[in-house]
Amino acid sequence: MAVESRLLEDAANDLQSRINLTNAALTELRVSSMTLEGLEKEKKDAQIFVPIGAGSYVKARLETAKKVVVGIGADVAVEKTVKETKEMLDARIVELEKTRDALGQQFSQVIGRIQENRGRLESISAKLREEGEKASGVRKAKKGA
Repeated sequence: MAVESRLLEDAANDLQSRINLTNAALTELRVSSMTLEGLEKEKKDAQIFVPIGAGSYVKARLETAKKVVVGIGADVAVEKTVKETKEMLDARIVELEKTRDALGQQFSQVIGRIQENRGRLESISAKLREEGEKASGVRKAKKGA
């Protein structure tokens, strides 16, 4: 049972890490979607700040807000319209939300099993203590004897 508990704890930690990664990806996709909505409202040659990481930005002029370059995986990017890109991002968001929900269900099941095992271990431990006290045959000393 101890080995199973250890495996379950490892599985719970792995699932929690995967949930955290999924949440980070969802946040990034949502920020991208909101950024596209903001870009749609900008006009050509508008001055914008482009994030370059670590809270740093570079000033740039917007050439067009009609097309964006989108990564489609395996270091491949294609040019798409803002509408197409938003649809693609929305589809990714839906897919990742389903993944996160499935991971959450698995996590809950593993935590349930861990709690069951702990309950059984506590029960067995209490039973062994009782049996040990009965089997020892040690009596309390009488006072004044």
